[in-house]
Amino acid sequence: ESTMYNPTEQFAEISKANVAQATKFAALSFENAEKLVKFNLGAAKVALAQSVESAQAVAAVKDVQDLMALRTKLAEAQVQSAVGYSRHLYELATEAQAGYSALAEEAFGSYTKGMAAWVDKASKSAPAGSDVAVNAFKSTIAATTAAFDQFQKASKQVVSLADANVRAAAATASKAAKGRKAA
Repeated sequence: ESTMYNPTEQFAEISKANVAQATKFAALSFENAEKLVKFNLGAAKVALAQSVESAQAVAAVKDVQDLMALRTKLAEAQVQSAVGYSRHLYELATEAQAGYSALAEEAFGSYTKGMAAWVDKASKSAPAGSDVAVNAFKSTIAATTAAFDQFQKASKQVVSLADANVRAAAATASKAAKGRKAA
């Protein structure tokens, strides 16, 4: 018993998969936005507490030498806070990027499998002599998949290099601030 090829059914399956991917993307976006808002609220609370503490310390200064020492101490604390804030913000961004990349890989994998299945089913009910067109389509899918894989590999290398550079810059800034303390 042969079943008739139904392209409408195939496209409906692809559409369902696209809706599922869009839902995952929206959920991931909300999750990342929530993390960022929570982090920034925490940072604002810390900044307010540090400002109050700094104002109290300035009010307690008795002479110019104390003021100069306090100024240096506050500047070092601000550098450390800025480095810590930047580092954590970078970690949130890196985590979000990894999530979006994984989602893109999953979506592309599903899309590729869906298209390959569609081409296979369509080719079985295609008229005689259309195998050249079917093979060309299969070749296009294979080339697209290979190009996407190369793009993913290159993207991961760029992200890895950028990560190493950011971490090195943060470590250097942190060491410089600590070096000022020791001096």
